[in-house]
Amino acid sequence: MSTDSTTPSGDETTPDPAEMEALRERVGELEESLADLDEGDDTKQMTIVSTKGTLDMAYPPLILASTAAAFGWDVVVFHTFWGLDILHEEKSEDLKLSAVGNPSMPMPNAVAALPGMDAMATRMMRNKIDENGTATIKELIDLSLEQGVDLQACQMTIELMDYDDDDFYDGVTTGVGAATALQHMSESDVQLMI
Repeated sequence: MSTDSTTPSGDETTPDPAEMEALRERVGELEESLADLDEGDDTKQMTIVSTKGTLDMAYPPLILASTAAAFGWDVVVFHTFWGLDILHEEKSEDLKLSAVGNPSMPMPNAVAALPGMDAMATRMMRNKIDENGTATIKELIDLSLEQGVDLQACQMTIELMDYDDDDFYDGVTTGVGAATALQHMSESDVQLMI
């Protein structure tokens, strides 16, 4: 076997310079497209709609939001109706636990409906939170805001409940409408309603 290089036999044609230039341009366009794809934002997005303002329902949206933000996700929590009380500085300190209609309560509804049972259930839950060293609602709100979670207060609900923008924790985004929330939901990888 010879190591000499040989030229191919047959007619050699020189490529058309215009075709070569068009090919170079097309390769350049494709390389730019690939570079744009590589630079694309891979950040996951999550939208949570928080509608309930009881003590036990304040934890899930805040825990999920702060955890997702810790992983680098772009997170919005849209608080509407009773969920707005979670962001209200005064009301969030006094969220209650409802004993009636809660299937996880270790008592029948007939007993849970007795006067004082909600207060007792709330006290028991707060004691359990304290004993476990579980973060408070305020601590979870602060943590979420520090991590860049956008805690939003529904404008319609603010007006409905006759709240003022300054009733909410510093850093809460007020004046947000349903259209804005829907836009973020449509762009999100994960949407949750709590």
